[in-house]
Amino acid sequence: MEIINRIREHREKEKQLEWRGTFKEYLELVKQYPHIAQSSHSRVYNMIKDAGVLEKDNHKMYRFFGEDIFGLEEPLEKLVEEYFHSAARRLDVKKRILMLMGPVSGGKSTIVTMLKRGLEEYSRTDAGAVYAIEGCPMQEDPLHLIPPHLRDEFYDEYGIHVEGRLSPLNMMRLEKEYGGNIEDVMVERIFFSEDKRVGIGTFSPSDPKSQDIADLTGSIDFSTIAEYGSESDPRAYRFDGELNKANRGIMEFQEMLKCDEKFLWHLLSLSEEGNFKAGRFALISADELIVAHTNEAEYKAFINNKKNEALHSRIIVMNIPYNVKVSEEERIYEKMIAGSDMADVHIAPHALRTAAIFSILTRLKEPKNQTVDLVKKMKLYDGEELEGYKDQDVEELKKEYQDEGMDGIDPRYVINRISSAIIRKEVESINALDVLRSLKEGLDQHASISDEDKERYLDFIAAARREYDESAKKEVQKAFVYSYEESAKTLMDNYLDNVEAYCNKNKLKDPLTGEEMSPDEKLMRSIEEQIGISENAKRAFREEILIRISAYARKGKKFDYNSHEHLREAIQQKLFADLKDVVKITTSTKTPDESQLKKINEVTARLIDEHGYNSVSANELLRYVGSLLNR
Repeated sequence: MEIINRIREHREKEKQLEWRGTFKEYLELVKQYPHIAQSSHSRVYNMIKDAGVLEKDNHKMYRFFGEDIFGLEEPLEKLVEEYFHSAARRLDVKKRILMLMGPVSGGKSTIVTMLKRGLEEYSRTDAGAVYAIEGCPMQEDPLHLIPPHLRDEFYDEYGIHVEGRLSPLNMMRLEKEYGGNIEDVMVERIFFSEDKRVGIGTFSPSDPKSQDIADLTGSIDFSTIAEYGSESDPRAYRFDGELNKANRGIMEFQEMLKCDEKFLWHLLSLSEEGNFKAGRFALISADELIVAHTNEAEYKAFINNKKNEALHSRIIVMNIPYNVKVSEEERIYEKMIAGSDMADVHIAPHALRTAAIFSILTRLKEPKNQTVDLVKKMKLYDGEELEGYKDQDVEELKKEYQDEGMDGIDPRYVINRISSAIIRKEVESINALDVLRSLKEGLDQHASISDEDKERYLDFIAAARREYDESAKKEVQKAFVYSYEESAKTLMDNYLDNVEAYCNKNKLKDPLTGEEMSPDEKLMRSIEEQIGISENAKRAFREEILIRISAYARKGKKFDYNSHEHLREAIQQKLFADLKDVVKITTSTKTPDESQLKKINEVTARLIDEHGYNSVSANELLRYVGSLLNR
């Protein structure tokens, strides 16, 4: 059986990764490959960096997060550079607890899960190899065996800082099992695994009355006290708390600020000094990245409590807001749907985008710049080029609010409403109107939405509907023009020829007769009137077009259909205006004649073959656009 063979191959590969040797042999490895002695923070940073880094819009994009996190390039860049990179360089940041703060369903847990899963895989690579004292329940760093008084000499020879002291258990084992001969202590390669509780720990708060501090730090094994004679004998202690098991890797505190205070106190020395108290032993050294997550309300309550000042100073907060880009939000929905039983349901083009427009509008704050409305701001954030706005304007908009994206509608709500639309419709196809209708109905069922927010959200649903109406009309009108792009290009070229002749006071030649003609004023005005260019403003508009063409030419770039937003809009509207009557009559007639029926079938086929519709959604679109054009 193929699956059995694959399992066998995997087992053989795992065996090949195994390594076991004495501490002396391990030091030879360290000399050859110093990176195997890196700290937990350094290992995490290198794991992210080794996956690859791209530059986009003056920001770093990390491939490590690429397939699961969308639209959070800037927060992730800040997280990696300001925390992981600094901590990897042994700056004081490594002595801080990393707190991810953001709204529900914003990606905090996903980021932590990716770090944990990534470490599991990375520990199986040469670059991420981890070695520990054999048989140690805390997978202790073998370099702790080097006596403190020799560590300066070790650094001079190996260039590696050794931090932390040998644990009580391994100190006893060194004497009893190895007779004090450090060089003979056995070392093994380990592999991080959350399931096996190796190098990855997770702590989730529960009822304070029933939760025991032993969940964090381990506990006395009462069954062995009679054998070893004392509670202070490390052999009579179970080093199986989450802090023990997360040593050398990552420790996740889920909803950390909901923990009882006694659990948080252990983090004071662990974060600052790299050790914690367990049982009747001296402080136990631990090297682990502590990452927690919470929401804004809980964090504000936490910092307002004076008793938490000591811990507050040991926390670095990284905001993880909602995504504020429509195209990235659409990808989030696609991913969530792909992993569900809805994957086989046909979702018509623009349905998810329309939902994304609504979601993003709820997350954005009104611009202080009065020339930009919320819809324009949304489009600029999504990378659309709008006439009169530059990249610098977008950066200025982003600087207006530091907490933008920290509230609004979450992706889970949208997916829940899409699911509801599918169940209600009882068909295998839904469109943008079905989704908007379901989003609207769901606002009454959303307990956390205030009446004031509900009014705003209803306005955003209306705005999303208007955006969809425009997209739907253009989609149908394009489908009616067999070669839309070619028609638009021909019309634009014709317009530009006439504009150039007009501005330079030249004549045009008829391509058939060679006869000289004056610029076609009727053609130019029929296009310019589509976007409200008045008779008095026509010369300035035409000269602006020529200046833009010259600027493109100087840069060695070709001026095309998409190079001037207003001209593109005018060309589109002119083409659509010429088609409007044909589209209106064809899509709205209840009893189409033979020629109309043929045209409808051609357009429907084009919507299916070229635009991603199925027969149901294509016909729904045609009926809807017909109703729009007849209003």
